[in-house]
Amino acid sequence: MKPIDFMRRTFMVAAASSVMMISGLMIARADMLPVEKDELKFGFIKLTDMAPLAIAYEKGYFEDEGLFVTLEPQANWKVLLDRVITGELDGAHMLAGQPLAATIGFGTKAHIVTPFSMDLNGNGITVSNEVWAMMKEHVPMDSEGKPVHPIKAGALKPVVDKFKADGKPFNMGMVFPVSTHNYELRYWLASGDIHPGFYSPTDVSGQIKADALLSVTPPPQMPSTMEAGTIVGYCVGEPWNQQAVFKGIGVPVITDYEIWKNNPEKVFGITQEFAEKYPNTTLALTKALIRAAKWLDENNNANRPEAVKILARSEYVGADVEVIANSMTGTFEYEKGDKREVPDFNVFYRHFATYPYYSDAVWYLTQMRRWGQIADQKDDAWYADVAKSVYRPDIYLKAAQMLVDEGHVDKADFPWGTDGYREPTSAFIDNIPYDGRTPNAYIDSLAIGLKSGEKVSGGLVTGG
Repeated sequence: MKPIDFMRRTFMVAAASSVMMISGLMIARADMLPVEKDELKFGFIKLTDMAPLAIAYEKGYFEDEGLFVTLEPQANWKVLLDRVITGELDGAHMLAGQPLAATIGFGTKAHIVTPFSMDLNGNGITVSNEVWAMMKEHVPMDSEGKPVHPIKAGALKPVVDKFKADGKPFNMGMVFPVSTHNYELRYWLASGDIHPGFYSPTDVSGQIKADALLSVTPPPQMPSTMEAGTIVGYCVGEPWNQQAVFKGIGVPVITDYEIWKNNPEKVFGITQEFAEKYPNTTLALTKALIRAAKWLDENNNANRPEAVKILARSEYVGADVEVIANSMTGTFEYEKGDKREVPDFNVFYRHFATYPYYSDAVWYLTQMRRWGQIADQKDDAWYADVAKSVYRPDIYLKAAQMLVDEGHVDKADFPWGTDGYREPTSAFIDNIPYDGRTPNAYIDSLAIGLKSGEKVSGGLVTGG
């Protein structure tokens, strides 16, 4: 996609290494890691939250670490994961749930790890104009006649009920069974008493007992699929919610920031084998990504307009500058003309966004269990063990310390004293508290979903 030609590579090797000739010997820069593999290919999906990869490439942060990277867009999340597992890709922009699901063997079995969380927030839920017109009469309005946000799924329930009464399926799209989008959409729907369906070992449709039928649609195809009437709403990352606004075919009703404030979204995934075989390379790529994330957020997002122009290019996201800017520059447009300030819609560095918290991993595992992707109950220790086998803050903090020592970042930018768990929070649309240290108690506190001892068998929930 963007191969580095021979002349550029030769020049950058010299620049990155600060090579000096002394008595015929080449002396590399003292702070450069001796990477085991310097030519790397990373995959991504065309979404704005792949930005740290694009910026690390465009600003030369990979090359500063002696890494010569090719970035290659992938057709969908399954292809991307499969190519990382087979080694065709050295690493990739991944859904936060992908490394966890692969490691526990849901879908594909492979030990994937992440030393770097790519961002917070960044998704939205969009419905068709038809559905919005029906929802709107159940949404509170402010004094100017604009919808009061956040819009709760309770406003959608009468619409879903009418579809059901009319014998019509209420079809919605999400990007992958273990995607943040799937779990956020399910969480929002369930908080409004709309059942999003269960999975079982023999039925992986995720539509058992469902009021709203969720299925997979690749992100760039979401607007056209909704316009065709195949789905009536979807949950996706940017720029595909704003694209619906620009095309006049739908209305984003809520952002994931409003569903779970500062939720973790994507991660950078590599195989455990890669991390073990190439430890210095893993540190080097993590350093480059941390620097890219800092650039994206520094000086109160001052670099975002430049980032938008980079992302708009066909080799990255390939959407109009105006569409990408709508969310990347601290605003978000709901109905056409209803643009609001959402400064944290995309967060790449602040709020310790890049630290791979165990508690973030545990939340995704709780949702897998809640909806039957994890078929049987597990004890709390199991959740902690899986999180620690996949999320690697040890690698992250080692890379961060190197950057601090080199003067690229401030020591205060990182949570050095943490045990890997965020403090308990109730910053969810339904205000239900979450503590990553007690996952089973959390699962049991949620009104809709599997509880302790329950499982899905033959289309029925049994046990408990």
